[in-house]
Amino acid sequence: MEENFSTRKLLSGAELKELNTKSDLAGALQLGSHVGAILVLGYLHYLAMGSWWVIATGFCLGVTVNFLYAAQHELSHWTVFRTRYLNELFGRTVGFLMMFPRDYDLTMHQAHHRWTANWERDGELTRAPYTLKSYLLYFWGFTYWQNRVDGLVRRARGIIIEPYISKALEAKIIRESRLHILGYLVIAAASVYFQSWAAVTFWLLPMVLTKPVHQMQNTIEHLGLTHESDILNNTRSTRTNALMRWLCWQMPYHTAHHSYPSVPFWQLRKLNDKIEDAAGEVHRMGWIEFQIEVMKRLMQKDESQWPMDDVWIVPAKGGRQVRLEA
Repeated sequence: MEENFSTRKLLSGAELKELNTKSDLAGALQLGSHVGAILVLGYLHYLAMGSWWVIATGFCLGVTVNFLYAAQHELSHWTVFRTRYLNELFGRTVGFLMMFPRDYDLTMHQAHHRWTANWERDGELTRAPYTLKSYLLYFWGFTYWQNRVDGLVRRARGIIIEPYISKALEAKIIRESRLHILGYLVIAAASVYFQSWAAVTFWLLPMVLTKPVHQMQNTIEHLGLTHESDILNNTRSTRTNALMRWLCWQMPYHTAHHSYPSVPFWQLRKLNDKIEDAAGEVHRMGWIEFQIEVMKRLMQKDESQWPMDDVWIVPAKGGRQVRLEA
């Protein structure tokens, strides 16, 4: 996914070329530290078994596992590693853990970048408008996981309904879905055979129960913004701290990412500064602030009744956006 889908030319060719530089070292440090954190937390979770500390370790483990999707996202952009095949290798591995096959994710996400906020064509926006009830069901993970599992099973059965999956890709995505399900069945069979709850204890249960933390980043990026094609007005960045930016693989700089998707994650802070120098400050809110505002708005009326061509979720005080803190 190396095409630049930005609708604004905010950088010179030389600036973009410099920012597009990929690095095996930067990718290895980010992926290695993320996986290392999961392994350490998994060990702490093991030590905490039988005590109340298991709640804290399970929460931290689940959050770090959920945010592995940030790794899959970047790997689908082919920007984590300079060595191309490493992006695919680790992308398929992480996609299996996320129950989100890589080929499907890559196709869906490419459509999301090509047609951001286009209700019919955006690969991540092909859904019914939110009501307060449907939003809360999605935010807490109920419909999120239902859609994830139902979609995987349906595609494994050879039924493709996604408008962004071309005929040429159908067989590939169907085969990938079947291989994923086969892999999960093997894990289930091995768990029964060895009478082990390890897959549930260290993977599935923490990931499912802590999904709402990950949803705070997922939902803030485009909801409540204009459905027009202007990237600077249909994409929102996140006001957060350095730890969460590391965990999110710098995706809180989301407007920068959508403006130039070919720029690697570790260059997004620099890209964000250049964009704001050229075009002014971008839309930005904090996670909790955003959730409060979106629920307030949906209590008034559902998403279909809010304007499609205007920003309708704004900071509570309507004040000036501020840059992310270091």
